[in-house]
Amino acid sequence: MNRELPVISLFSGAGGLDCAVERCSEPALTHDDSGSPLRVAVATDHDETALRTLALNFPHTKTLCGDIQTTPTEEILEAGGLERGDATLLIGGPPCTPFSKSGFWIEEKRNSADPNASLLDEYVRVVRESKPEAFILENVQGLTYKTHKEQFDRLIAGLKEAGYNPSYKVLLAAEYGVPQLRRRVFVVGRRDGKPFQFPLSTHSGESERDRVIDRSKIPFVGLKSAFRDLPEEPVELSDIVEGTYADLAAEVPPGQNYLWHTERYDGRDVFKWRSRYWTFLLRAEPDRPSTTLQAQPGPWVGPFHWENVQNAKGESRARRFTVSEMKRIMTFPDDFSFAGGRREVQRQIGNAVPVELGKVVVRSLMEQMGHLEPDGCGSERPSNEQLSFI
Repeated sequence: MNRELPVISLFSGAGGLDCAVERCSEPALTHDDSGSPLRVAVATDHDETALRTLALNFPHTKTLCGDIQTTPTEEILEAGGLERGDATLLIGGPPCTPFSKSGFWIEEKRNSADPNASLLDEYVRVVRESKPEAFILENVQGLTYKTHKEQFDRLIAGLKEAGYNPSYKVLLAAEYGVPQLRRRVFVVGRRDGKPFQFPLSTHSGESERDRVIDRSKIPFVGLKSAFRDLPEEPVELSDIVEGTYADLAAEVPPGQNYLWHTERYDGRDVFKWRSRYWTFLLRAEPDRPSTTLQAQPGPWVGPFHWENVQNAKGESRARRFTVSEMKRIMTFPDDFSFAGGRREVQRQIGNAVPVELGKVVVRSLMEQMGHLEPDGCGSERPSNEQLSFI
């Protein structure tokens, strides 16, 4: 079997999907890339820090730093040593800012007028001009909202006109063994026109929307289980929640948020009911998956760790997740390296695709295309041992 099936990566960021590609043939929660036939030949992004992260972890990958809107497809192919039609797979997630709920207070986003949304057209352009055997596009589920119907319909139409038969579905990461309640839409298409069958979910549990649990599936992976063998490390001073709401944050129990400090709960009666965003002073629960890690959270935006720490004055304080814990939440390998300072690392992690979720989708596609033999890790259900931290 060809061990070097080339992949083009657009909007690569820190490489969550790239990591999934190069580890797609390994069992869940295993990070040995020796068995994957796929290799990222070329990766593009406008973020120099993210590309430094890629270089640390994918030294064989050629990188292009620049605006995709002014980067010709021919330049991308040349950098990867490819001709039109050579790539087995094209992957990427155009920046999700235009479609994310976290910025709906911006009028241009509510009206679907964010100019960055045009980056979807650039993705289609590179697919059309590079003609990969298949593609995977991922984004926030907000891309599928009615607010963005015109752009989403244009995306699907453009991919069809390019000669593909795209399928799409919103997947909840926790339903595939990721300790995070993160929803992403995946759009997948094949050059031969055969429809892609999305992999079956393997895990079940309570989410922010669902209370019905499928007992035939593996329980959601909780954070305590995900962190169980992490070595102890000192908490950075910058990870301790200080300032105006420090005392209030420390008093919020696991699984609660600022609503604890309203007249309806047992905390201090400080805030009005539903006067803040849900993530304000939000504390994680040890036995449940994390809520979505955000790329650029404000000082009071959680989820924060469920345990408090003491600051230099001996005061009890909430704390943010460490980088090692965030990597576990996103199912990055423990030895995955990030360039930049603490804030830049969080931005890269928060913008990434959970590696295990990406692996499941890539693996399933490679099986259906005949590049990998089915072994129970793609559209077939893996064993409890493979997909559970427990």
